[in-house]
Amino acid sequence: MQPPPLPTQLHVLSEVLDVVGRWTGPGAPVVVFDLDATLFDNRPRTLEILMELREEVAADDVELADALLSLEVERISYLLSDTLKGCGIYRADLVKQITSYWHDRFFTDEYIACDVPTHGAPEYVRAIYEAGAVVCYLTGRDIPGMLVGTVAKLRDEGFPIAVAGTELILKPDEHMHDEAFKRGALPTLSRVGDLVAFFDNEPANCNLAKAMFPDAIVALLETQKVPGAPDPDPDVKVLADFRFD
Repeated sequence: MQPPPLPTQLHVLSEVLDVVGRWTGPGAPVVVFDLDATLFDNRPRTLEILMELREEVAADDVELADALLSLEVERISYLLSDTLKGCGIYRADLVKQITSYWHDRFFTDEYIACDVPTHGAPEYVRAIYEAGAVVCYLTGRDIPGMLVGTVAKLRDEGFPIAVAGTELILKPDEHMHDEAFKRGALPTLSRVGDLVAFFDNEPANCNLAKAMFPDAIVALLETQKVPGAPDPDPDVKVLADFRFD
């Protein structure tokens, strides 16, 4: 059972709803949400892929199969190499083979179905949308490999999508760096309305949003982040999830 959300989290979530509800600006209020490690926990995606690999190698490599069997969602790290080290897999050639297997599947429509919504996320995003905001999903997922699966997953989990007042922005290709992509995409949101809030799991992205939109409420989801990430700006709020209770 999870502990109740901190008062600071309740304040931030309520403040964004209040800003949207009271909005009188000439343009629409825009609230931006990242997807992976923000609205969704994508660790189950990695776990599913590694369990499929385990089934494939079980007959020929019992040691590897047993090592992979020890994995649980809570032990999935940001870097796959760290995840593998955590279950005793260190051999460079084996890590390379597993990484290739994982990469061929992780960034595809099919496996997005394994993702799990962050606690309270569907309800909160719906509340933001119903309060009058344009909901913008700004994600490092790419259009060629992940657009169809992303739309389906958002729909299936009850997030507003494919209706007036929603935007879904993905990278044109998987090789573009996420921060560079968001640095270029954020200014284009002026075509939609006025950015009033921004939610992301990467401190660098939150700092970027705060620098570009100093009056916006910027919140960092304290889930997973790239190793060596910078500290969040002092004005960036920190949330565990999207729960009100």
